[in-house]
Amino acid sequence: MKRRDLLTGLAGTAFLPGMLHAQQKAMPVVGYLSTGSATPGPNSPFIAAFRQGLNETGYVVGQNLAIEYRWAEGRSDRLPTLASELVRRRVDVIVTSGGPAPARAAKNATSTIPIIFNVGSDPVLDGLVASFARPGGNVTGISMLAGELNAKRFGAPSRAGAPDLGNRFARQPE
Repeated sequence: MKRRDLLTGLAGTAFLPGMLHAQQKAMPVVGYLSTGSATPGPNSPFIAAFRQGLNETGYVVGQNLAIEYRWAEGRSDRLPTLASELVRRRVDVIVTSGGPAPARAAKNATSTIPIIFNVGSDPVLDGLVASFARPGGNVTGISMLAGELNAKRFGAPSRAGAPDLGNRFARQPE
């Protein structure tokens, strides 16, 4: 081995830690998009539970995770702009709350950033996912499907011989 090759190799190893550090990403950023408001109110328990869940899985805001909140303040027309802000910020994931509208806005804003929703409706009918078994794309989440479950709950008495009340009460408009 020539002396020049040895010196070049040693110089490269001296700079390697700095180069690796430069390639490391800063702490992950979660984008939180909601129809609600940042002021203390109905969203406060959900935000507290969200942060507690993150803490329980080892993610502590300010230590190894950042959250960028975007609040529509009850104005759904603001959601596309707010979702686009999160995409420009290059968050690692977008979490939505407040129904299908924020999830739809996030889905329309990006096809690459993962989106996690929490809705009380059918995400297939809302156009958020292709199906329950195979959501497809970058969108997934939790659906409460209250209407469908209530129909089954009210339908249970009919299986026992009582009248079926499921379709009468469970599907009334909210």
